[in-house]
Amino acid sequence: MIAIIDYDAGNLRSVEKALQSLGQKTIITREERIIDQADKVILPGVGAFKEAMDKLSHYNLTDVVRTTALSGKPFLGICLGLQLLFEESEEGEGAKGLGLLKGKIVRIPKAEGLKVPHIGWNSLAVKEGARLFEGIGPDPYVYFVHSYYLQAERREDVASVTEYGVRMDTSIEHGNIFACQFHPEKSGEIGLHILKNFAAL
Repeated sequence: MIAIIDYDAGNLRSVEKALQSLGQKTIITREERIIDQADKVILPGVGAFKEAMDKLSHYNLTDVVRTTALSGKPFLGICLGLQLLFEESEEGEGAKGLGLLKGKIVRIPKAEGLKVPHIGWNSLAVKEGARLFEGIGPDPYVYFVHSYYLQAERREDVASVTEYGVRMDTSIEHGNIFACQFHPEKSGEIGLHILKNFAAL
């Protein structure tokens, strides 16, 4: 069973539907007992960094997420869920994240001809051997919606990057912890393949 953590941060149902289309048993929950019993856990999210951290605290999920991510079971952060795994963000006046991974979240710089937020399809440059991308061809196109991006401190954790006025770290693989800035649940067949790879871990 795959537990999808509910902390009022959106895109839960689309993640659930994508996984169910792959034949996966899922549950949307904020109950620690259920999260503990799950085989795999997903932290999705859209919205603002500080408000999301406040919501995790409000629902007493901060320690649950940390413990789960450090437990060894496969853990996937999606979009805002990726950002929250890191130490801090420029969004929300230097808000502190979960600190599970080293790096910071910074605003996409303004550049001529580029819109912020970054909304739409972009290709990824994927690191050889990245497990989420197994069986996927080179330069896959995926769907983004974000105004802030990751600058990971540990370069060995970066599984893919994307160019959008600046080079952005767009997915992470660190032991059992996986995360992607893009939305696999909205990225067509490529996204479903990524979720299938996660479910198979």
